[in-house]
Amino acid sequence: MNIYDSVADDYFVNMNLYTEMPLPSQRETVLEFFGRFQKTYPSMRNFYNRDNGAFVLEEDKDQTSYSWLSIEDRRICSSVVNPTTIDDAFPQHALALELAPYMLSVSPLDCEALDFLVGFDFTYRGNHDELVAEALGLSPAFESVLSMEGTRPLNFEPSITMALTEDCRRQCRLMVETRTNAYQVRRDDFPEETISVYFTIRQYGSLPHDGHFVQTLTELRNDCERLLEEHVIEQILRPLQQAISRK
Repeated sequence: MNIYDSVADDYFVNMNLYTEMPLPSQRETVLEFFGRFQKTYPSMRNFYNRDNGAFVLEEDKDQTSYSWLSIEDRRICSSVVNPTTIDDAFPQHALALELAPYMLSVSPLDCEALDFLVGFDFTYRGNHDELVAEALGLSPAFESVLSMEGTRPLNFEPSITMALTEDCRRQCRLMVETRTNAYQVRRDDFPEETISVYFTIRQYGSLPHDGHFVQTLTELRNDCERLLEEHVIEQILRPLQQAISRK
């Protein structure tokens, strides 16, 4: 069984490459890049330009599992939603990184940051912030605040970033995102929306002259999977899943 699939309603595996210089936006360059990508992934046939200027190529989203790829002003993003395993998602991310130097003129020197991200969505109808506080708890210093009579949480989104290396160039970030607002709490009327947990391993700064994007992403992936197994799945994801199942 895929453990990521078993702890959330949906999960996704993303690669983000941030560049120091703007990426090419000329018609021929963009279409050639996506056209080459589509040769390997022919089911990614929906191409469009967002209002913010991003170019997107994606599969039909009415499937349980689907992929998309985007080029923004200074970011390339590759995503696979609900892959069977991370092994199934990784080749798409690797292809984007292999094509970028030759088709989008991205060099290791141009790298601002490279991310490997695994995200988890939990569908819940209710006060997201209240549920997260219940599932994950608070540090003793904040327990008294939550116990104040007549109060309800309005914003509780735990987030922490940790340095994984002495030079702080490789970091991990755990972030919980809720989608409950004051209007919903006031009316005690909550739509069915998702609580998201993002776990990101990021490499900051230019890569060495002989560095390779795919090799670096492989290292980030290995760190990500190890830390998820050791510190996130049972400590963060399972408690959220169990708290929702009790409602």
